[in-house]
Amino acid sequence: MKPFKIFMATLFSKSSDQMEKTSIYDIKINRLNGTPLQLSDFKGKHILIVNVASKCGFTSQYKDLQKLYDRYNDKLVIIGVPCNQFGKQEPGNAEEIESFCEINYGVTFPITEKIDVKGTNQHPLFAWLTQKQLNGTSNSKVKWNFQKYLVDPQGNLIDYYFSITAPTSSKITKHIK
Repeated sequence: MKPFKIFMATLFSKSSDQMEKTSIYDIKINRLNGTPLQLSDFKGKHILIVNVASKCGFTSQYKDLQKLYDRYNDKLVIIGVPCNQFGKQEPGNAEEIESFCEINYGVTFPITEKIDVKGTNQHPLFAWLTQKQLNGTSNSKVKWNFQKYLVDPQGNLIDYYFSITAPTSSKITKHIK
């Protein structure tokens, strides 16, 4: 059984009152090149997780995400998570996505494998980000590409921000400074 299916089977075998907060650091996800990205490596730093797409009206936010990463990389990691669920705006394969990010925006922050951020095949990372039973903070729905989730240095969800919120907005940076 695939890790996602095991995670979800375990999760939904419990009633909603039995579900309990879990740690983001235990969730498994791979980088674009297929190697594991260990979220636990980022303990002690803020983590800004963003579902990204290369053919979206918000794609230019890669530029500000990189600026944010360069400015605060001693206390912040940004993780771009490609997703093709919104208007099929991330059709590329791993190599195409990586090339696009590097060539067009000079992206140096981690980019993960392409995943589903909603629906029946929702990746465990986005299940954690969007379900209060798991993150202990709030429920949300991913509305579009470039929705952002900010996690504190102890692994707690701080808040989420819709696509229209610029990565360098004070709504986000006030937590990092």
